[in-house]
Amino acid sequence: MRRTLLPLLMGLLGCAILVWLGVWQMQRLSWKTAILADLDARILAAPVPLSGLDTADPQAQRYLPVVAQGRLTGEELHVLSAADGPGYRVIGVLDTDRRRVMVDLGFVPLGAKDLEREASDLMVTGNLHWPQEVDDWTPAPDTPANIWYARDVAPMAAALGTAPLMIVARRLTPEVGTAPMPLDSAAVPNDHLGYALTWFSLALVWAVMTGLFLWRGRRPAS
Repeated sequence: MRRTLLPLLMGLLGCAILVWLGVWQMQRLSWKTAILADLDARILAAPVPLSGLDTADPQAQRYLPVVAQGRLTGEELHVLSAADGPGYRVIGVLDTDRRRVMVDLGFVPLGAKDLEREASDLMVTGNLHWPQEVDDWTPAPDTPANIWYARDVAPMAAALGTAPLMIVARRLTPEVGTAPMPLDSAAVPNDHLGYALTWFSLALVWAVMTGLFLWRGRRPAS
């Protein structure tokens, strides 16, 4: 009895901890799902006129749906992207008369990078965004080739001479030959279900191994 008590207690304790971790991840899954649903609701809300926003407030205005009208100037920056095969995100300039702002016009394949998109009147419906894509491993932009490796609002605004505002286009009227890549919650990771299944699986393995250990310990020596 003494030989089996400690392994049994260890087995029960290990299973309890692993099951608790699985339950905790399921709770985190519910929490994260609610956050993503709220984010999608904010992104898809009725747009407000960009002209009514006096300042750029990344915390309060992130994902804010807006509509803006002005003239696409033809100035562009190109951000290397593999979202839909190799290509680029096109960051253009919209002159609203009141101010110049950046617009993420969407995706173009590699061969369309330098196709001329002429200045034209444009209505943009989309969401304000300050993407956090730059880290210590992000290369500096190749300015002569006009290739950027991440969307970085402040340096891009300085390069284009715009306000530090970026609209990620959902709809362009008229179309300008790009494929808009609107914001949604799909890019936000939600791996808690996988984590929970991992912990529950480990609990099952722990229980089976504990049972086998106890069974072998009770077998008479040959």
